[in-house]
Amino acid sequence: MPFAHVNGQKLYYEDTGGEGPVIVFSHGLLMDGSMFAPQVEALRSTWRCITWDERGHGQTADPARCDPFTYYDSANDLAALLAHLGVQQAVLAGMSQGGYLSLRCALTHPDLVRALVLINTQALPEQPEKMAGHEVLMKAWMENGLSDEIAGVVAHIILGDGWAGAPQWQAKWRGFTVPNLMQCFTTLASRDDISDRLGAITVPALVVHGELDNAIDLQRAQAMADGLPRASMVVVPGAGHASNLTHPEPVNAALAAFLARL
Repeated sequence: MPFAHVNGQKLYYEDTGGEGPVIVFSHGLLMDGSMFAPQVEALRSTWRCITWDERGHGQTADPARCDPFTYYDSANDLAALLAHLGVQQAVLAGMSQGGYLSLRCALTHPDLVRALVLINTQALPEQPEKMAGHEVLMKAWMENGLSDEIAGVVAHIILGDGWAGAPQWQAKWRGFTVPNLMQCFTTLASRDDISDRLGAITVPALVVHGELDNAIDLQRAQAMADGLPRASMVVVPGAGHASNLTHPEPVNAALAAFLARL
């Protein structure tokens, strides 16, 4: 299996290879690189598609430990991974947490970034009222394990209601260990507000947001799009937080149109 030993990490990644332009996909909290399978399948004939598992997630995670990190560290992980793969410039596509690190990568490694695709993400910290609910949920999960009830709530937040693929992800969530849950949630909760720095990101950007996102309000995505000098926004009807996974057709159409304009 492909691992990159970079930036003090052992990062799992998948790379379609080829000579085409590069797009790298960064996943959301509690997810992994496989959440972008619909996008990779749609683009792999014309784009070199790279996915990876971030710290504390998927095959990158060490079940026994997860050292403290910020999304700037994750941005450095991404930059180091691309350097390891010989990539000088890429489109950064990130969903939720993946958007947090992609935005910070654009701020700290601007020469690396050709464009941004920001899926169900934001530049602001978490809303206090949502954070309070998340804290209760995570505390119960870490203390008592992932009950069916908690798994259902997490699926509601991330995947929406009634999506057929939810059980597959719930099975993955049962594999999360306390050290990884605790640190990844701490990183999420303690991130900084970068909304006043968006004007420095001058590459083209596509903001995609599910109409029914239970995790990040649509207005927050619109504010991010308004703050980015070259952003356009697409709202996905009926979609929740992981819109690229649950509603791939409209997301892929928006993505293809955006990439064609680059």
